[in-house]
Amino acid sequence: MSGLPELLDQYKPLLDRYDLVSFDPRGVGATIPVRCGKTADDTGYDGAGACAEHSGALLPYVGTSHTARDLDLMRYLLGDERLHYFGVSYGTALGAVYAHLYPSHVGRLVLEASVDPTEDLDEEQVSQVKAVQAAFDRFAAHCAARIRRCPTGDGPEEAARRMARLADRLEKKPAPAGGGRDLDANGLAYAVSDHLDLGADGWSPLAKALTALIDRNDGRPLSKGAHGTGSADRAATPRDSSRAAQTAITCADSSLRPGFERLDRDGARIKAASPVFGAAWSSGVYLCYDWPFDGERATPQVNADGAAPVLVVGGTGDPTTPYPGARHMARALGDGVGVLLTAEEEGHGTYPQNRCVTETVDQYLRTGRTPAPGTVCRGSMS
Repeated sequence: MSGLPELLDQYKPLLDRYDLVSFDPRGVGATIPVRCGKTADDTGYDGAGACAEHSGALLPYVGTSHTARDLDLMRYLLGDERLHYFGVSYGTALGAVYAHLYPSHVGRLVLEASVDPTEDLDEEQVSQVKAVQAAFDRFAAHCAARIRRCPTGDGPEEAARRMARLADRLEKKPAPAGGGRDLDANGLAYAVSDHLDLGADGWSPLAKALTALIDRNDGRPLSKGAHGTGSADRAATPRDSSRAAQTAITCADSSLRPGFERLDRDGARIKAASPVFGAAWSSGVYLCYDWPFDGERATPQVNADGAAPVLVVGGTGDPTTPYPGARHMARALGDGVGVLLTAEEEGHGTYPQNRCVTETVDQYLRTGRTPAPGTVCRGSMS
């Protein structure tokens, strides 16, 4: 997990049982980087043609199945008979593909905030935009009932209207967001989504940030709380500042190369699925259409017959990896392999925010004992 150094504190209770190992997936961070800018040293993104020119030899080999093989090499070099692994969001895809490739090497695997292995890239976009819209509607209802001078009005319908007016204003004239950056309509959608990833704890800061933007045209508070990935396919790729790496990994994994007729149809379907986020998310349909190399599969292979039990954790209010994906992941891993733990929580990820989840996951990692089938952890949505 490439973000481990920044998140080390939340895993400290495991240090008496495990040595924690961090790594960067292929094309990300300190590995050989994917370059898609105007020059070979440019870290920006100038399209698929630039990726082919500067990183063409690398692009076919940055997909998740290749990184899963790297994982097994790391396991071997560390002298471990089995791999013990904690994957979040994209990390669940990596862990599940590893389990498929090396079922006999599976130790204790936690897949938290799981992606849906049964959905292709376009289906994932639709599911995600519906989930983030639902999370925003819950925020708007809470804001109307509990927050004085709520910036989104008296409920979800009024919130959608106000957000549409705000997006139109920002499209005509972006707001200053600090550091020489501006916040436009798409940036508004991504930044709000990133706040929703924080769960109910992010609702009060989101209300304050939207108030600053609406009343004072100050986009800094909203942008400061955002991840800044600028991509609607955030669940499908490692959290990384490089759009080039995100795109390269997604398109190495996905075999979808739709024509313009399907692109238009899928874009319209995504727009219709969410009044607040649909327009921004619809650009995701173009992600791989002109990619210079074929992708591996429409959906990943994750069946892991014969593997030790794998713990899959899903939050019912997750706006980035919707809860049905966790159910589908547990089922797809195979009978006796995938074990689902449900958390009634807002936000993208529930460990260590939810005490029940943390205790259950830690027990599994320490002892190998999985929770009883149907176990539900109560939380902010209970």
